[in-house]
Amino acid sequence: MFPRPTGLTAHLITDMKRFNELLDAVRNEVAEIFPWDLANKLEQEPDLMILDVREPYEFKAMHIDRSIHVPRGILETSCEYGYEETLPELVAARDREIVIVCRSGNRSLLAAYTMQLMGYEHVRSLKTGLRGWNDYEQRLVDGSGQPVSIDKADHYFAPRLTAAQLGKS
Repeated sequence: MFPRPTGLTAHLITDMKRFNELLDAVRNEVAEIFPWDLANKLEQEPDLMILDVREPYEFKAMHIDRSIHVPRGILETSCEYGYEETLPELVAARDREIVIVCRSGNRSLLAAYTMQLMGYEHVRSLKTGLRGWNDYEQRLVDGSGQPVSIDKADHYFAPRLTAAQLGKS
């Protein structure tokens, strides 16, 4: 039999039933930064590490210039030496400030929590994600480094949920 989890992990495993409940619990443990604060911070600290945890097709479509891409699915092995996914720059960044981004701020919140569990001390999640970054009309680039127009980004980030995805038939 496996040992019984304790602390927040036990709470997350035993009491959580839905995605939003999980996010609410993790949100209390992870610092978040708003897009306008990140924009100001990047002006002052252009070498700030931005970690994009979206899927490869999302990153290729558009991302914050100079961000590092590690899909959420391989985050843990990218943060440690000895794996094919190891990203030495990320392994060495345990003491650096890192802002983690995704489309809406949910995956980045979970990624920041995971990184905290792995010993990263200065991680924050971009609240509202790249949708909010775009709403604040901040610069995004495509996979070849070319600027993406606000209109193209608006179209890309527009919700496209089906009735079935909304739980309606």
